[in-house]
Amino acid sequence: MHTKNTGRALSPRAAMFFSVIAGFIAERREAKLKGKEDEPDAASKYEYSAWLADAARRAPQIAMVTHTLKATHPDARGSSLHVVPKTLPGHVQIGSHTLGDRFAEDVVGNAAALDVFKFLKLEVEGRSLLDWMRDDDPSLREALDPDATVAESWINAFCSLIRTDETPVSHALAKQVYWLTGDDSSIDKQYHLLQPLFSSTLAHAVHAEVNDARFGDDSKAAGQARRAKEPHGAPYREYQGLVVRKLGGTKPQNISQLNSERGGVNYLFDSLPPRWQPKHQIKVLNVESIFDRLMQFEGSWKLVKSLAAFLRSNPDPTLATRDLRDAISQAIALQLVTFQGSVRAQQSPGWSAHADCKLALCEQLWLDAERVELADKPDATEEDKAFKVAYLWGDWPEEVAARFANWLNQRLRDLGVAGLGDAEFREWARQAIVETAWPAPMQRRAGELA
Repeated sequence: MHTKNTGRALSPRAAMFFSVIAGFIAERREAKLKGKEDEPDAASKYEYSAWLADAARRAPQIAMVTHTLKATHPDARGSSLHVVPKTLPGHVQIGSHTLGDRFAEDVVGNAAALDVFKFLKLEVEGRSLLDWMRDDDPSLREALDPDATVAESWINAFCSLIRTDETPVSHALAKQVYWLTGDDSSIDKQYHLLQPLFSSTLAHAVHAEVNDARFGDDSKAAGQARRAKEPHGAPYREYQGLVVRKLGGTKPQNISQLNSERGGVNYLFDSLPPRWQPKHQIKVLNVESIFDRLMQFEGSWKLVKSLAAFLRSNPDPTLATRDLRDAISQAIALQLVTFQGSVRAQQSPGWSAHADCKLALCEQLWLDAERVELADKPDATEEDKAFKVAYLWGDWPEEVAARFANWLNQRLRDLGVAGLGDAEFREWARQAIVETAWPAPMQRRAGELA
């Protein structure tokens, strides 16, 4: 078969390679020579053999990698790495190793030579030209040049994109971590200097997943069905709290080829602690004592009933009996911490100043401690200032502990436990003070209550 423009006789398969390569070069010529059609020197650069020769010459100016250094700092001058993901150690966390065989290879180096990588990514029969070159495909060699020596030299140049520095080099602008490998932190030789590298292949996979979830046709249709409360066959995915980190500024290609394809966009997921989302709204207004709400709080009533059942059984006064009683009472006291966190998560600082707040002052100080900060603001009220004074005085935790002990004793009596007196009161109060993380040195009398 004779190819157009060259007159070369090529086998059908070689002609297929030739057609793909020639089409790519023609697109480059059209894009680069727009407005310069009458310049013969410029046009000659895009003749088939001339462009391939120039591309092979420029190929060593770029390198194929999976982990890029310049993503850390664009002026870093060190080694990037090419590591096949499936060769990495496996672990349960998501990382490059999870990509397996399906990963995108990146290219770093002279941005003016990145078109060479685009050329090598051209696909024929479902595989890239670079893959065929790695296999030394005879049809591709035939399509490149009639001179086998020239074709081989070009293939060698193109395949040199994958190379590893014999001695990887770090740089002052790269992230570096001193990792202690021995037992004595004062000995320099017991440290390894680690350089974390940005996994461009993983970032590219994440970018594709997030973009598909945000802008994909199936995702959009699933989102519309979700809003309309209608069934839909495709799953609905949503990534909340995303942050976009732009790499490379106005020239993302200076970081890497894949970064350029992403427009410099690299997604960062929300890594903040989970927000406390209580199952039930805790009523704090028009309530005489907050401990009535504690009874309805998650798991509290079950623990109180367990303690009552244990005490009604009249267990022998042994160490095991005391340990079990202490374990249950400690669990009940720890509910105070969770309960306090839920109230604070649901209410804004200063809620205790509301006219409908009927709680005792000690309970207000315990549950609305952030109101203290309002007293330092220019618009603070006299009530806010008095609140702060009472908070700092510091006797309210003992009052809360006493109210808790009385409440628990009464609940146990309601459940049929007899003989409760001062000893139990002191134990419940002590547990309340010891197990609750009061925001000041307010556990000083815990021993006295024992």
